[in-house]
Amino acid sequence: MSDTQRGILAMLAACTVWGLSPLFYKLLAHVPPLEVLSYRTLWSLAFFGAVLILQRQIGELRGFLGRRWHVAALAALLISTNWGFYIWSIQVGRAMEASLGYYMFPLVAVLLGALVFGERLGTTQWLAVALAATGVLVLTLGLGLVPVVALTLAVTFGLYGLIKKQLRSGAILSVTAEVLLLSPLALFWLGWLGSGAAGGAQALDWTSQALLALSGPMTAGPLILFSYATRHVRLATVGLLQYLNPTLQFLCAALVFGEPFTRWHGITFGLIWAALGLYSAQALLSERAARRRSINAGRSGTV
Repeated sequence: MSDTQRGILAMLAACTVWGLSPLFYKLLAHVPPLEVLSYRTLWSLAFFGAVLILQRQIGELRGFLGRRWHVAALAALLISTNWGFYIWSIQVGRAMEASLGYYMFPLVAVLLGALVFGERLGTTQWLAVALAATGVLVLTLGLGLVPVVALTLAVTFGLYGLIKKQLRSGAILSVTAEVLLLSPLALFWLGWLGSGAAGGAQALDWTSQALLALSGPMTAGPLILFSYATRHVRLATVGLLQYLNPTLQFLCAALVFGEPFTRWHGITFGLIWAALGLYSAQALLSERAARRRSINAGRSGTV
């Protein structure tokens, strides 16, 4: 098996775990979202810390925090907000809206790149963004409410991606720094719940504790697989395979949880899917054009 094939399998595995995660967090619906988030943070820290120890990179973690702790803190705030909203959305029956948010994320990232870094968008990309915006407007007017969960997940993950570009470090190293910075807040919250405040802790049985412990490898495992995939698979392929994640989330919401799918949802998802189709086609064409230019330049250099 080639490195590319292994990379594709790693990407499919990562997206499958992410896409089926609503089934996991639904099992913890009896545990308040902040409590779940706190345990997820601490167990992720334990897992990532073990990985860094095995890779002998703990010293790099100290150096990284010494240089970029303020940027890592902002990234930690964004990813914890994203995780918290996602967990809450699954527990309260808004998994379909969460899937919409992750469908929207690539288009939000493109728009943020244009706004923050001045990246120029082509006509096709602007059309894709416009279709996505129209979809959100249709859902807002049709249901009479703003899709807050979808927008929050898409925007926080998009901003998180921008911050990660500034960090320019390995994915495992930077995420370990983020959960390390979040861990004092997680410990404080769990300690406060343990004292009987805010109704007390709810994850008291062994089954809940075992599930919460599993949230660590469930967070870290897909990220490690994703990092491997990005090193061995073309970025355009990675981008296309990523849509498996929200697609599985959508299927969980519609087929397993039985969440309502109205005509307004149908129109909105149709517009988002059309936008992603345009965006993906443009990305593939751009990558092929770049490869042709590279091949032609190589040939010219050998003449």
